[in-house]
Order: sequence, then C-alpha cells, then structure tokens
Amino acid sequence: MTSHHDHSSAAPHAHGATAHNSHVDAVGPDSPAEFWEARYVTHRNESGQIWSGRVNATVEHEVLGLTPGAALELGCGEGADALWLASQGWKVTALDISANALAVAAAKAAEQGLADRIEWVQTDLDTWHPSAEYDLVTAAFFHSPVELEREAILRRAASAVAPGGRLLIVGHAAFPPDSELAEHDQHGQPLPSTEEVLASLALPDGWVIETNGLYDRTVPWKDGRTLAIQDTVVRVRRER
Repeated sequence: MTSHHDHSSAAPHAHGATAHNSHVDAVGPDSPAEFWEARYVTHRNESGQIWSGRVNATVEHEVLGLTPGAALELGCGEGADALWLASQGWKVTALDISANALAVAAAKAAEQGLADRIEWVQTDLDTWHPSAEYDLVTAAFFHSPVELEREAILRRAASAVAPGGRLLIVGHAAFPPDSELAEHDQHGQPLPSTEEVLASLALPDGWVIETNGLYDRTVPWKDGRTLAIQDTVVRVRRER
C-alpha cells in the first residue's frame, strides 16, 4: 500500500422502496438488533427520526468530484448519506440492522423520487459477507455502544471495493464528554486513530492512501452550546 497524499480540511457535520430480503440472526435480550430497533423508536425527535436527516458533510467533501457508479454504505441508519449519494447519480446498496431505520429511509427515498436508485438491505454486519464489488464503499461514524466486530467488518468492506474504487471510513476522533456513546462505545476501547484504522485494514499492495487525516468542525449541541469536534477520515483507492 502506498501513500498518495494526506490532507485535512474543516467540514461541518450532519449525520431507505422496501428493505430487500435479508438475514438477521435470532436475537437475545441485549443483542445489537434489539438495541438498535429500540433506539430507532425511543430516541425519535419531533420529525420522527433520531439523526439530522442531512448528509454527513465529511462524506460529501470526500465524495464530491468522484465519478458516480455503484456504492455500498455500511450502517446506513435512516439513509441520509445514501439518499445524497443517489441524488448525485450513484446506484446505492445501503445496509443496516434496523428495520425501523430502513423504513424511515425507504419512505424518504420515495418522497424524494430516489427509490429506484437505492436498495435497502437489512442485515447483521457481523455475519455479512459482500457478494459484489463497488466503486465506492462507505462506513461513516461506524461506532456502536453494543458489541460490533468493527475491524473484521471493515476488512470485508475493503474486499468489496472494485479495482479503481474507493473505501471511505469516517469516524469520531473523540466524543463530547456528555455523549452516551462516550460512555459506551466499543465497550470502553479508545476510538481508533486513522493510522490504527489503516493498520487494522491490513491492505495489500495495490492500494493507495488518498486521505489520512482529521477534519475540524463545530456542531450545535443539545443544550444550546456549540462544540468543536474532530472527525478521523481515511480514504483509500484500490488500483488493481
């Protein structure tokens, strides 16, 4: 793997047509499936969703200028990034474990006339294996307060990148101190740096690092404060 160029830039933040036939394993009392299904019901805001509904600005920054093709999104949630990708000409496959989240996403796709450009797939990423190759694979804020085999999933995601395609991984460099995820993410494990993300991918020769850095942004917080936050960004291209 060779490094092409690293860059960082300020970018503001913003965190699916019926779900395709899928496989989600039988779940126990504290399973990821049960956790996320409940969260997408109990944490809804006045608009009926838990996220902002806007494309993640860091994803937008990294994807603008790329030639649209086939895209795969891991952990699409309520579909904001997938919807934006589709509006930019991408043909999107969007994966999530939550049927509730996918129902919100599918309704928005229908409202926006994008239903035919997005395939929504309910699946448990811990047992998921890619069956196709894509020009772009994204995993944005791929953190979880319940158990998630993050590194193994991201390595499988890399295997889904077609020659000439890209893998984009966006994460939190740190959480606000009063964030729920700050207490629970990764079961007490520290958030990975970009260098740790790259090392965990264990990419072979034939990959080029296009982005390896931090993005500074400010976000409005729940009590009226404005917080300064950093995102970690890794974008790699498969040459062959």
